[in-house]
Amino acid sequence: MATGVTTPRSQSSMARGAHLYAAGVDLVLKLQSIFALVLRLYVARVFFTSGMIKLGNWTGTLGLFQNEYHVPLLPPTLAAYLGTAAEVGLPIFIALGLGTRAAALALFVFNIVAATSYPDLSPAGLKDHILWGTILLVTLFYGPGKIAVDEWIKQRYAG
Repeated sequence: MATGVTTPRSQSSMARGAHLYAAGVDLVLKLQSIFALVLRLYVARVFFTSGMIKLGNWTGTLGLFQNEYHVPLLPPTLAAYLGTAAEVGLPIFIALGLGTRAAALALFVFNIVAATSYPDLSPAGLKDHILWGTILLVTLFYGPGKIAVDEWIKQRYAG
């Protein structure tokens, strides 16, 4: 029958549990920057690879933008140039952690335009875009972590 009275033994168990929990939290905090770097590199690779494929077959890329992708407000050729530049350039900033939040925001907007401009996007493709957008939002709101040029600049020049 539980009486609600703590004994030295139960206090010891609670203290051990609290200590283990605190150690777990410390470990997660130490891994946070590595996790942020892995997320940045993953999403950067996805978009950079797509941009390089477009550059590798520019005639095909122009054809896609003229016939498949329906980017609002932009002529197809301009959309192809801007889209490819975004896919090649912004991931470099994200991977380096340089201007990371601005690059993540720009790539997030690009991701929305890309997902909505392709009417034949499959449900699996839409899920991919949602995943990439979520990673970009995490990067935007939580920053690049400590393994980033942004962090080096902050430490060197801001304090």
